[in-house]
Amino acid sequence: QVQLVESGGGSVQAGGSLRLSCAASGYIYSSACMGWFRQRPGKEREGVAVIDSDGSTAYTNSVKGRFTISQDNAKNTLHLQMNSLKPEDTAMYYCASGRSLGGYCYLVAGTFNYWGQGTQVAVSS
Repeated sequence: QVQLVESGGGSVQAGGSLRLSCAASGYIYSSACMGWFRQRPGKEREGVAVIDSDGSTAYTNSVKGRFTISQDNAKNTLHLQMNSLKPEDTAMYYCASGRSLGGYCYLVAGTFNYWGQGTQVAVSS
């Protein structure tokens, strides 16, 4: 069983920055994918960024160049550095863990089987 606990959410003005963290405990497969997803009101959960055990990353187009996903394997911690935040980034952000498929991690919620409770991010204009 894997437990994931997010922190670091909050309220900022547009153009500001936040750093989300996710503390992972329990058994995490060596081939695990870790990711950040978000869900805006009335919208489906969408993939924001994923990272595999080798450090390869993928981002959804709307956050490329603004967000950076990273992981500290020694501390079992996942981060999401969010810069140049926009009002449309307002959402509940979730940390997730899953297995890679064919050696790749995908920005697809269905490929992740462990989820945190989420941390709220609010960006005002």
